[in-house]
Amino acid sequence: MTTRHYALPVETTQWFVEGTTETAFNWEYDEPRDRLLSLYEQGKRKQWDAQTLIDWSMDLDIEDQGVFPDMYVPIYGSPSWEKMSRAEKDNVRLHYSAWLNSQFLHGEQGALLCAAKIVQTVPDIDSKFYAATQVMDEARHVEAYNKFLLEKLQLAYPINPNLAELLDQTIADSRWDITYLGMQVMIEGVALAAFSLIRDFTEHPLPRSLNAYVMKDEARHVAFGLLALQDAYKDITEPERREREEFVIEAAHLLRDRIVAQELYANLGLDVEECVNWLDQSQIMNIYRQALFARVVPTVKRIGLWSDKIQQAFIDLGVISYADTEPAELFANDERIAEELEAAIAARRSGEAPAGVAVTRAEQLAEAIVAGED
Repeated sequence: MTTRHYALPVETTQWFVEGTTETAFNWEYDEPRDRLLSLYEQGKRKQWDAQTLIDWSMDLDIEDQGVFPDMYVPIYGSPSWEKMSRAEKDNVRLHYSAWLNSQFLHGEQGALLCAAKIVQTVPDIDSKFYAATQVMDEARHVEAYNKFLLEKLQLAYPINPNLAELLDQTIADSRWDITYLGMQVMIEGVALAAFSLIRDFTEHPLPRSLNAYVMKDEARHVAFGLLALQDAYKDITEPERREREEFVIEAAHLLRDRIVAQELYANLGLDVEECVNWLDQSQIMNIYRQALFARVVPTVKRIGLWSDKIQQAFIDLGVISYADTEPAELFANDERIAEELEAAIAARRSGEAPAGVAVTRAEQLAEAIVAGED
């Protein structure tokens, strides 16, 4: 992305991570795990082209409430917000949308680097196979969010310091399972929830389809991390388990605090302290913060990191209620929505209804997309 679109100095986004990485070669090809090979087969079959599957010709007017409603803005309803003119509110909405999608972009580049590292460091050949498909997925996501910011919003923000810190820890650690845990479980688990809010509540077909297709890939990635870590954590020692639980707790707080976006409010000349205090008392923001962990909590439980300490941390964050959610059902639903949307778009373009498929939300989205093309 050209640096002229950054709202803050681009130097705050670029940094270098030092660390030692051990490369694992594996010549044992005889007994790969069927579950991971199944994900690998899906990863091969379900590649898509961000340039052609998404209709980039559609205009996006940030002043349109259907694109990005006022209530999406974290400081919506605050004293500062109520004092603003309509034009000032629209400007805040533009900047927050740019900030949010910028974090998606930077997180996807982090995922790209982590996936490449996993190919190099993970000892099992089936994990190497799947991680190789994820590298391509993440490159496509970086491409798509970059295009969205560059062409549609024409504004971008550097990486949030909390996300940068977590990425730094995840990439710098030489242990392959920490890379899995930080990226596949924590960062991408939270990202899936954030993507779903845009997919499900914006009325504009471009950001809706973009996030639906990205989620289709990310659901497989989190499932990959879950399966691999379930096996890896069966036989670790208690000190090793405690260390990883501490990592999860720290990562959860960093990801929760990531959405505060102090740098955004400072750049807009708003009272940062007032904005942050508003976020702490906003019921909508507290619900949003909790929803971010809908996929993280059950995944952490199922990989075996479930001591009293980590449960108490999730209680304190107000997210323990997600513990009994079934991750596989969430992942399957994410993939189903994207596939229904893709099939419905193709059917609408050809003028035929999909055989045996009732009118679904996906078809309604498809109608909107085709209408946008017309």
